[in-house]
Amino acid sequence: MNNLINIESVSEEVQNKVRQTLKFRTGKFVWRVKFTAPLNPATVNNRNLYVTTLAQIPLKTHIRYDSINNYIEIEPLEPYAEKESYILVITQKVKSRGGKNLKKEVQLQFSL
Repeated sequence: MNNLINIESVSEEVQNKVRQTLKFRTGKFVWRVKFTAPLNPATVNNRNLYVTTLAQIPLKTHIRYDSINNYIEIEPLEPYAEKESYILVITQKVKSRGGKNLKKEVQLQFSL
């Protein structure tokens, strides 16, 4: 199956964990990020998880946390533009329910 998103670069720690399951091209797909431990919901917000353009212009997003399955969904409120590169950022300020910060910031650069 052809990739509908071009993953341009990704933090080394998560390179082998990035998967694509889109069935059709869309400008408003949702990122789903799975965690191994339950998160502190107060740290799951658009200051600690966000998407920007390469020029650091933030996109408006809606962030949901599924505490049962330990994943976060990051949904754009405006479509991604074709041939524009974006960066998905998950900062170290995201904490586990036990209070531990994410070990390293994760960045994933992508385009449509």
